[in-house]
Amino acid sequence: MKSILIVEDNEAIIKGLKYLLEQENFDVTICKTAEDTMNVVGTKTFDLIILDITLPDGNGYELCEYIKKYTDIPIIFLTARDEEQDVVKGLDMGAEDYIIKPFRNRELLSRINNVLKRFNKENNKIIYENIEIDLDQKIVYVEGIDIELTALEFKILVLLFSNIGKVVTREQILEKIWDVAGNFVNDNTLTVYIKRIRSKLGSADCIKTIKGIGYQVQGGQKWNYKKVKVVCTSCGAEFESGSVLDEVRVDTCSNCHPFYTGKQSTASKKGQVEKFNKKFGFSTEK
Repeated sequence: MKSILIVEDNEAIIKGLKYLLEQENFDVTICKTAEDTMNVVGTKTFDLIILDITLPDGNGYELCEYIKKYTDIPIIFLTARDEEQDVVKGLDMGAEDYIIKPFRNRELLSRINNVLKRFNKENNKIIYENIEIDLDQKIVYVEGIDIELTALEFKILVLLFSNIGKVVTREQILEKIWDVAGNFVNDNTLTVYIKRIRSKLGSADCIKTIKGIGYQVQGGQKWNYKKVKVVCTSCGAEFESGSVLDEVRVDTCSNCHPFYTGKQSTASKKGQVEKFNKKFGFSTEK
């Protein structure tokens, strides 16, 4: 049975998520604060974490960063924040997916299952295409044939394949591996290790060099950055911009914001007092 940790403080959402996931035979644990989450993650193993951004004692971004620093548990953000910069920030922090509330149950389950497939923790394995990484036995199979890796090469490979589709910087790799054997690994040595890993993977090599930044295992979630319609909810103006979302809504734009128009607009209050008095039966006669 897969174990999922839900980090959420809204009781209605907690109740609905717990019921939905338990109906799909998931073992569900609930945490309502960042502090409780850090304590639980340190004492129990989870296959997936569903994380809200707004928490009573902190924010989900910082909590995601903390969890990713010490574990390889996949994380899905589930939040009402729908701005493009929020989505991008969440993915840059290391989350495997970003889902906006309100969500559709079947879509949520599909995304959960897709992440779990990439992070197959049954028997503690990571499976990607024709590559299988046995985390317990520290063995890597390519098309069913085990390949021989050193301890350091194995740790680098696990780090990259735990972040499928995302760029892992050279600095992040060096920070994680330099003390594997108590020895310092410098930048030049890392290049040599990556070259050896690629050679051993052979035709299955899917590690891409991101020049000047780091490395990426190609695949996983592909975010299609495209031209989309942007709608201003204040004035109704529509225009195009680039985004990974299908549609973007903004509260104000250059057509209605006072900074651009030089005009200060106020909402009309005419008739509001009369409507209030009429609704509650108050007389305006003196």
